[in-house]
Amino acid sequence: MDFPKLKSIIEGLLFLSGEEGLSVKQIAEIVDQRVELVTDAIEEMIREFSNQGRGVQILKIAGVVQLGTLPEHAAYFEKLAYSPARTSLSQAALETLAIVAYRQPITRVEIEEIRGVKSERAIHTLVNKDLIVEVGRAEAIGRPILYGTTKSFLDYFGLASIKDLPEPGLFEDSENLEEETQLLFNKLDMQQPDAQEPDMNNAFDFEEDEGSSTDQDFAGHTEDEDPWNSSK
Repeated sequence: MDFPKLKSIIEGLLFLSGEEGLSVKQIAEIVDQRVELVTDAIEEMIREFSNQGRGVQILKIAGVVQLGTLPEHAAYFEKLAYSPARTSLSQAALETLAIVAYRQPITRVEIEEIRGVKSERAIHTLVNKDLIVEVGRAEAIGRPILYGTTKSFLDYFGLASIKDLPEPGLFEDSENLEEETQLLFNKLDMQQPDAQEPDMNNAFDFEEDEGSSTDQDFAGHTEDEDPWNSSK
């Protein structure tokens, strides 16, 4: 494998791995190349990204390599995250939130296995809205992040605890995921207290469509194909 192709593959792998990143050893095993060669490629990529003024950078954190945005651009990313056009949750984010609520603690990979599509952007949106949060690390290769719902999630729906969720048998598989999601949030809306108006600007309306599990798969374009996914 020639060096430019190796760097291109590594960049794609880092993009797909998101905030969890990959170790040099993992990358070497995937591309079937020596660890030393992969290390050289990553170091050269770090220099190239910096010299070319790219909008992303390669970070080495706690033994893993990952893509990240530039700290000096943070103000623009905040405008994107909190702009009025993005205050509503998409079907993809609603599906992801429902899965986390019922199957927590759960990893991104497990969410994607249920949905059948990449879900990193949906997870990123939910974390930004304080609806889900990192609750630990799974005892698996790479120690993937475990996600769970937050107190804000419970407060919004007037739930005393996660045990008060209706229909505990939902979200075991992806066959009726869209219908089950709609059913869940309809029921939650009906039992929501009328006294308090949430300050989330109707966060649970169906507006922005990042892609649902019914019409996309891992081979196609998903909601994750967004340059802001790797913001740190």
